[in-house]
Parts: sequence; C-alpha cells; structure tokens
Amino acid sequence: MGKITIQDILALKGKRKITMLTAYDYPLASLIDRSGIDLILVGDSVANVVLGLESTTQVGMSEMLHHAKAVTRAVKQALVIGDMPYESYQINIDESVKNARRFINEAKCDAVKLEWFAQCLEVTEKIIKAGIPVMGHIGLTPQTADKIGGFKVQGRDAQAAQRLIEQAVELEKLGCFAIVLECVPDRIAELITKKLKIPTIGIGAGINCDGQVLVTHDLLGLFERFKPKFVKQYINLSPLIQKAIEEYKKEVLAEKFPTAEHSFTIKEEELKKMQP
Repeated sequence: MGKITIQDILALKGKRKITMLTAYDYPLASLIDRSGIDLILVGDSVANVVLGLESTTQVGMSEMLHHAKAVTRAVKQALVIGDMPYESYQINIDESVKNARRFINEAKCDAVKLEWFAQCLEVTEKIIKAGIPVMGHIGLTPQTADKIGGFKVQGRDAQAAQRLIEQAVELEKLGCFAIVLECVPDRIAELITKKLKIPTIGIGAGINCDGQVLVTHDLLGLFERFKPKFVKQYINLSPLIQKAIEEYKKEVLAEKFPTAEHSFTIKEEELKKMQP
C-alpha cells in the first residue's frame, strides 16, 4: 500500500469509517502506521500527555515542529496532519500561512489542522489559497475553551447546534478536506455528517461521524491525570510499564542484572598482556 492522499480520504466518505490517532514520537508513530491507521495527528495534546503542561496553549511552533518531524520520519502510509498551536494563527493571523507552510516544508506533514476561533474563516481561506490542505475543528476547541464556557459539550441547544452546522458548512465551502467534531451531541454530529460532502472525524461525537479519533496515550492507558467520558481505554499499559521498571530496579540491586548474556568479553591472553 502506498502513501494515503487527501483524495483517498475524501473517497472514503460513505464507503467505510476513517481511523485517526495522535502521535508525537517515532516509536508510536511507527506502530500506528504499521497498524493501518488512515490519519495521524501530531496533536497539540502533546502539551498535556507528553510534556506535563496544563493547557494546549502552552506549546508553540518549536515544540510542534520538533514532534512532527519525529512522526513523519516514521510514517510510510498514513496521512500526517500537523496541529497548528495557539500562537501560530490565533494571536497573529498574518503569520498563519508562514507557520502552516513550516509544517509542510520543514516537518514534512501532509496537512494542518485549525481549531475554530473568531477569525477562523479568514485564516483557513488564506492557508488553503496558499495550497496547504486544512482539516477544520469545531465543537469543543481546547485552545479557546475559556471563551466557550470551559471543557464541556457544545451545541446542546438549538441555537448553538445551528451555529455548529453553519461553521461546518462554511469550512467545507472554503475547501477543508475534513472536519473534527469534538464533544458534540451525537444527533447534531449526524446532521453535520449528512449535510457535508467531506468527512467528519468524531471525538465524543457519536457513532455516525465518518471517522473517529482518539489521543493514543488515552487509548493505551499512558495518561492518568484525567480520563474524558469519550475515551475508551483498550489497554492499561501504565501498571505494566511500572512493573517492568520495578523489576529492573530489583534485579540491579540484587546484582541479578546484567548477566553474562548481556555482557561483552575480552580474550584471556589479551587481558594478560595488560598485567604488569
């Protein structure tokens, strides 16, 4: 199988579900890619699950490009999307195209993702006109959660739901190739999915989206600070990893590791040559 393209993703709508996960480093990106996941997002969630920060607004271009480069070195098939950090397009929209291009040219990503904000349409249009594929993101937008009432489900009343539908339609008109729907009521996500010709990728948005995304560290049980309702933990690696580390410590203290199996030798005659 060759490298997945934007056209491949567009063609999947209505045919089968699209799969998407996050990655921030070479080893996990390689495993995800070899598993046949369609889309890999180098998410700004790296702030929380890897760097121990409280907010996704605390990472900038330098961190995001650093992690994106590691991911794209590993990926052979999946379409890689760089998550544009808060400072790269929301503080100074005039820098947005330049920053988006850095994800493509420097980090070798295939596309970028933008969260909805007040000037989202203007920025999205500029980036798409510059020839850079854009994935939209509406509903709960963590970078501006403080402006939309915090980390809670969006679109629960008729007016707010209608606004989400309008945002999705506008993003499609501008040329976005897909839209993430985060923490949106399942019936509203279904309405948006049916209305759009481009795929929707849900996270906490029900079964009827065209695809699904999760933060890989949540899926694997590697992030313990909090667990959103929409997360399904497929395995809990944290206690397994801790057990392995504790066993290593125990063996080192008991002088059971390293053994001859893990050591290198020198010939006896060579050793004798060194003796006075």
